[in-house]
Amino acid sequence: MSPRSPSVNEELRRRSRERLLQATVELVAERGYEATTLADIADRAGSARGLVSYYFPGKRQLLQSAVHRLMHQTLASALEREPVTDDGRELLARAIDAILGLAADSPVLMRTHMAGILQAEGFVQCPEQQRLAALLRETVTRYGSPDPDTEYPMLRALLMGAVFAVLMPGAPMPLPRLRDELFQRYGLEWELGVPPGGEPPGGTDQGTTAQWRKSSK
Repeated sequence: MSPRSPSVNEELRRRSRERLLQATVELVAERGYEATTLADIADRAGSARGLVSYYFPGKRQLLQSAVHRLMHQTLASALEREPVTDDGRELLARAIDAILGLAADSPVLMRTHMAGILQAEGFVQCPEQQRLAALLRETVTRYGSPDPDTEYPMLRALLMGAVFAVLMPGAPMPLPRLRDELFQRYGLEWELGVPPGGEPPGGTDQGTTAQWRKSSK
């Protein structure tokens, strides 16, 4: 049997890493962070335990990469859904709704992610985070910001603050109110994106609408 080419080996490593990231999202959402072990993640991913340590220095870094991947996938799906648009205002509205929707649909996962960022390790700079950052920055650019390098960090901070406010134990802010504040900040009409109580074009609702209906009552 001839040895595998470097490109084949690279693709196998990419797939192995992706399985670990997906398994992490699933298990932490199901069991919580403390009850999920690296061995559990390796088993769910069908990987050897040693591979987890090969790709990631620890469980906290693995979780941040996994959540950043999920955020990137969710954001990309929202921006590309039907009807496809080049309207920068609609795209920014979709981006805001996508991130707020994750807080509504995956509270355990997102609360754990936010708690990890506030710990000593801080914000993990990983490929998944860089792809998410690039997509958010591109969205700000398409929105028409004259200074994307300044506006992107501001948008990121505002979204993180909104997610924290949604998930604050004992005193959560209602999603519609937070959405309204963000939309006013960027001069976006309420009907853009996925308005609470409405359906997104193309029927791509993934649960956010139901959550917003509940939180607005």
